[in-house]
Parts: sequence; C-alpha cells; structure tokens
Amino acid sequence: MTLQATHTVGKSVTVAAGDAELFTYVYRPDTPVLESPKPYLHPIRTLGGALVSLYRPHDHVWHKGIAWSLPHVGEHNFWGGPTFTDGRYRQLDNNGSAVHREMTNLTADGGRVAIGHALDWTSQAGAPVIEERRALSASVVDDGAWALVFETVMTNVSGATLDFGSPTTKGRENAGYGGLFWRGPRSFTGGLIQSPAGAGGDELRGMRAEWFGFRGRHDETGEHSTIVMVDDTANPQHPPQWFARTEMFACLCPAPFFSEEVPLADGQSLSFRYAVVIADGDRGEDGTAKLAELGREALR
Repeated sequence: MTLQATHTVGKSVTVAAGDAELFTYVYRPDTPVLESPKPYLHPIRTLGGALVSLYRPHDHVWHKGIAWSLPHVGEHNFWGGPTFTDGRYRQLDNNGSAVHREMTNLTADGGRVAIGHALDWTSQAGAPVIEERRALSASVVDDGAWALVFETVMTNVSGATLDFGSPTTKGRENAGYGGLFWRGPRSFTGGLIQSPAGAGGDELRGMRAEWFGFRGRHDETGEHSTIVMVDDTANPQHPPQWFARTEMFACLCPAPFFSEEVPLADGQSLSFRYAVVIADGDRGEDGTAKLAELGREALR
C-alpha cells in the first residue's frame, strides 16, 4: 500500500495510506510552557480510520497522543505540569521545551515514509540541556495494521551530569512513567492491557517485558482496535518496566527510568528505538503477540 506525506512547512507532517490519514506529527507545536512543549503524534488512526489517540485531556492536559516525554531530567521537567518532589507534586519553574531546529529527512518511497529532524531541549529559562536527533518511519505491516518506528539519540549539552528518572525514583510508588508515552481514547478506559504473559489490568503496571499491548473499544461503532509497543533489544534497561493504565484512563509507556535513575555525563549520548503497531480489531492474545512480532520485524 502506497504511503504519502503532506508537509505543512514549519509545523507538521501528515502521513496517509490511500484515503486514510494515519497520523499527524506536530513537530513545532503551539503548547503552553507549563505543559513542557514538545513534538507529538495526534491524531493517530488505524488503517480503517478509527481514532486511537487523545489530545490534551482535561485530567492531564500535557498528554498528547504519542510523545517522547520525560518528567525528571536532572532538575528539569520535560513531561509537563507539576514535578513530584519531597513527597508531593509541586508546580516549579522547571518546565523545559523540546524545540524543533531543522528537518533532516522527509522521504516517501511508496511503502514507507521517513521523517528526521534535530531538536534542542532547553530549560524553562532557555539554557541548553540536550541536543536530539530523532527519526520516525511508517509502513503498512499487514492488511489491517501499520507500524511506526521511533528512534532518538539524545546528547547531554548541559555542562553537568543529568540523572534521568521518574516519580518512582523520587519516592512515589509504582509511578515510573517517562519515555515514549501513548494516551488512548476515553472509550478505551476499562480495556485490556496485554502482556506476553497474558491479558489483565492495572496489576500489570511495573512488569518487565519486551512488549505490551492495549486492546480497546470505540464509542459510536463498538469496534475494537489494538496498540502494541515493542522495546528494541539494544535499548538501555531492556526489557523495560511498563507504565500502563486502564482503570483511570488508557495508556502505555515502556519506561526505561521506572525504578532506577540512569546518569548521563556531559557530552555523552543515550539512544532508544521503539516500534508501535496500530491495528484494526481485537485479535485476542495470540493475535496481539503476532502484532508484537510484526513490530520486531519493523525494528529489524
């Protein structure tokens, strides 16, 4: 299936398969400072057109589709909103921004679209913290599913060691979010979290696994969709602990800094790669595992 890319210069890239718009990648968002401005993917849709992302929900306005979001990078918050410190959440003057610098690649070769750009992560005061090179690619992987591959290389330019962590590393139990974070539609609340060991609910949060999935249902149509996120075997802390919810809202996040801080010295780099498979329907436990295999193939 042929993929096309439409570039709204200076703002976003929209990728479509035929008449179906799969996602818009907003690389230069108009986001308030307190929400830690950063690129995001939204809306995200299946090949069949079902919406599988949520933008700026009232309970957590800094959640935006899929985004590379990090709550504790040294003293900086690149997640959005308040920071967990000293046993509680406090709104600090530390909401940094990940700012687009230049587009380095935008190609569509029929079956695949590739996007690359460079970003500057700065503190709320404007000081340099991280230089990032990011790449995204999209391809159709079967008749009812497509895959996004997300790659990032982050280099510390702050002048000091940065400790990457989470609210759990700061003392909040089982709240190790941070990394590639997906927020699902409201109707997915109460859906199934799928692990390699079986399906369940919030009790799976904190489990280590190569992949996790979410099987949700849509309002209006009653149809199902499935999201699977796959951690590359070369990623730091692989296999990661997973931050996943279904009872309060639907989300998935392979969280490399869930329960242990990772220090990054000045001038050094951290690299991560992930596959996200977006599928129409509920394929059950075995079918979700097969989607994870398609994600592994996309990473290869």
